[in-house]
Amino acid sequence: MALNIAGVVAVMVFYLLILGTGMWAAKKAKKAERTRTGDKTEVALLGDRNISLLIGIFTMTATWVGGGFILGLAEAVYTPKMGLVWALMPLQYSVSFIIGGLFFAKPMREQRYITMLDPFQIKYGKVMSGALVLPALMVDVLWVSCTLLSLGVTMSVILDLPFVYSVWISAAVAIVYTLLGGLYSVAYTDVIQLTLIFVSLWLCVPFLLLNSSSLNIVHTAFNHTFQEPWLGSLEKDMVWRWIDDFLMLGLGSLSFQCFHQRTLSASSSRTAQLTCFAAACMIAILGIPPVLVGAVAVSTDWNQTLYGSPSPCERGDQTMVLPLTLQYLTPSFISVIGIGAVAAAVMSSTDSALLSSTSVFSLNIYKNMLRPQASENEIKWVIRITVVVVGVLGTSITFLSNSVLFLWLLGADLSYTLIFPQLVSVLFFKVTNIYGAAVGYVAGLLMRVLLGDKALGLPVVLHLPGGTLEDGVHVQTFAVRTFSMLFTLTTILITSALAVLLFDLRLLPERWDVRKQPGNVVPRDLKEEPGRDNNQRTSVLLEPILQNRS
Repeated sequence: MALNIAGVVAVMVFYLLILGTGMWAAKKAKKAERTRTGDKTEVALLGDRNISLLIGIFTMTATWVGGGFILGLAEAVYTPKMGLVWALMPLQYSVSFIIGGLFFAKPMREQRYITMLDPFQIKYGKVMSGALVLPALMVDVLWVSCTLLSLGVTMSVILDLPFVYSVWISAAVAIVYTLLGGLYSVAYTDVIQLTLIFVSLWLCVPFLLLNSSSLNIVHTAFNHTFQEPWLGSLEKDMVWRWIDDFLMLGLGSLSFQCFHQRTLSASSSRTAQLTCFAAACMIAILGIPPVLVGAVAVSTDWNQTLYGSPSPCERGDQTMVLPLTLQYLTPSFISVIGIGAVAAAVMSSTDSALLSSTSVFSLNIYKNMLRPQASENEIKWVIRITVVVVGVLGTSITFLSNSVLFLWLLGADLSYTLIFPQLVSVLFFKVTNIYGAAVGYVAGLLMRVLLGDKALGLPVVLHLPGGTLEDGVHVQTFAVRTFSMLFTLTTILITSALAVLLFDLRLLPERWDVRKQPGNVVPRDLKEEPGRDNNQRTSVLLEPILQNRS
């Protein structure tokens, strides 16, 4: 197949449009910096806490509707023994946003944190918060890899553009406009990207449903034709694993810095909550087209297409089912439009992951731990360098895996089992202290490793109820990740309460009580002060950490 010149030109036009929007947003960011009287870092990382409801809905939704979301959904629906019953990411993320809006958005926004890790840094100090930074950074790097992998796969199939070129060009575009305007560029480009995703995906649907090589998807939903029904099935011994996957994506997403970056950038606490609720509806709607793509692929006699026999499933090409379906079951101009949807989705998630990891590193590691005396200009350069380093690292990892779903689930696993219980405890349980957090972190990580994971190559050492043998290897069927998460949370709370009791009874020397050392006590709650411009001030909560800025 020759290089699709028209498709390449269309993608380049899209990239130029995104770059132009990013440059326009960068000018808006610089204007905000010039008028800012306090902490200018909030302009780059949080859009000066002035993101409106409409823009917030677009950027929140676009962040989650990435390449991994689109290709992962289609892959899950198409893969035998999975199907729609295992492809509930739109519903899971909707639940995540609703819970986030009800319980997390308001307290985080009212405290005017800059990153998700600020409450850890304030309450626990540098060492413990540093340990929590590592999995948070790893999640974002894996997210960059996941999204770029999905785009590289799609472009290589439809445009016949070499995978390596597709990935590096796309990464370069995302890095450049993220460098230019920070969250302003990310948020405003998300508006264009989400619009393109919505229009492009739904435009492809009629052509897919009406193509002559596929049977009616209603028939194949319940009947075995070319392969198992695309609705999938849930066997009795897999119920706990299904619950585990649902909770991992439904709750684990709340411990992503990307989520909190959007709520913290909202113009008010109320706006942050409404953003979550509206995004919950939007993401459910945008999950329908990729599900239909997977259903059509299951219903297709691939021998009647130019792809030929055997089918993608028999060749082990489930990862590429979305681009293959667009390429062989729709007219060429429609498949190019589908490329635009995937490219837009990738950009919207990649830039968010880049900015998320940059926020955590530049503030929680560099500024707060390594160089508290760093100037405003120095932090700017750290932000720029971090964007490039994370972009290059995430892009490089793309070449180590060929499964979008694998990278996506690995990042979600880390977030759910390690970070989520720590975030819940530090925000909602006053008894929590550094002793409980430290023991919970180590014990939770050890427990997750002992429970094993076939996909990661970790042997099962601790057997939970149930389990099966697959190719001679024991595989857990219990809710392994949820068990690990609850074990971590319980350990944090019990150890924290025990530490308080031992110190109160003076069974431990007072000099060991690091809770009373400066920097490990939560400052006073920040209240909105009447008569004062709350958008133009520096976060009082973080002043002890962010002092000495020029």
